[in-house]
Amino acid sequence: MLPPSGTGRRQVADVLIVGGGPVGLFMAALLLRDGVAVRVLEQRTHPEGHSRAIGIHPPALTALQGVDVAGRLVAEGVRIRRGIAIGGGIRLAEMSFAGVSDSFPYVLSLPQTRTEAVLEQRVREYDAGALHRGVRLTRLHDDGGRVTVDASSRGGTARYSARFVIAADGVRSTVRAMNGTGLTAKNYPDSYLMGDFADSTGFGPDAALFLAGPGIVESFPLPGKLRRWVLRLGAGASGGADAGWLTRRIRERTGIDVDPGTNSMLSSFGVRSRLARRMVSGRTVLIGDAAHEVSPIGGQGMNLGWLDAVALAPLVLAALQGGAVPAQWRSFERSRMRAAARAARQSEINMALGRPLGGGLLAVRNGAISAAAAVPAVNTLVARRFTMQ
Repeated sequence: MLPPSGTGRRQVADVLIVGGGPVGLFMAALLLRDGVAVRVLEQRTHPEGHSRAIGIHPPALTALQGVDVAGRLVAEGVRIRRGIAIGGGIRLAEMSFAGVSDSFPYVLSLPQTRTEAVLEQRVREYDAGALHRGVRLTRLHDDGGRVTVDASSRGGTARYSARFVIAADGVRSTVRAMNGTGLTAKNYPDSYLMGDFADSTGFGPDAALFLAGPGIVESFPLPGKLRRWVLRLGAGASGGADAGWLTRRIRERTGIDVDPGTNSMLSSFGVRSRLARRMVSGRTVLIGDAAHEVSPIGGQGMNLGWLDAVALAPLVLAALQGGAVPAQWRSFERSRMRAAARAARQSEINMALGRPLGGGLLAVRNGAISAAAAVPAVNTLVARRFTMQ
């Protein structure tokens, strides 16, 4: 085990992971499991209390089995085995996830705060001193053989040295900025308001999509008999919106009464995509949102980051043993950027289906969705795409 950080002290590790969110913690667990000396540098002094991401898809659950946390997460979460599309009070379509995976035939709904807590616990079980909180990067230098990172914290300054740096520090990645890595950016006109409330629907563990003329309303079960509602906003509608405003719009579009007094989370968000032009720069690798930000609609961002980590871990292990070659790193980069581009396209489709439509066009769209869902092969294909298979 490495010594604890101290003012001006130099620490040496095999791998530095910048970012202690769910992606960085999972990356750390994968490497610690195989005996790699890892340090995780996280700017936040405490775990984030606000939770946006909730969906864990079957491929990610399979990946999480590798560090023995999938079972813990499944035990806490809600297993969504079916999605229902509703329009004008009529059930238009059903989509079952029964055939998407032998091990995990569902999407697991669990607030990111809990997912992150379970992963942090697993990292500490591997190495109690691996995670360093309240650490902010001030300098990064790659000399071709090692990467040196200077950082500051309340305890002073520290210098870390490692053979590789893996950046999982999110959409505003400090590492990406320090490396001067460019982005391909796209902004969308869509915006949403979401909130968590006591579940008054009777849908149980099912997800529900309400295809309303003013815009889609999505509804997902959460642990503790809660339900998340996501409402597509019109132009300029988000200013000053509160829980009462959201529940009134839900009532107008779905006919369902939601008690605003039970609100436990409220957040608005816009939509954009950001794809880094490079994931691998020398001995620094970007993963997760640092490499590719995609729309939250569809819930694929966190899952993409975990799958980045699974693909990267064997390359890091091989490189530490002197066996990796540049072609393997480039193949990793191409493969993961293709996966991110696919996720971005899927999100675009999801957003397009949920945009406001007038009466005639709304009827055509909803009729087309109903007809397509009635074809088993199409239903299965959509279910697989939705669950990242």
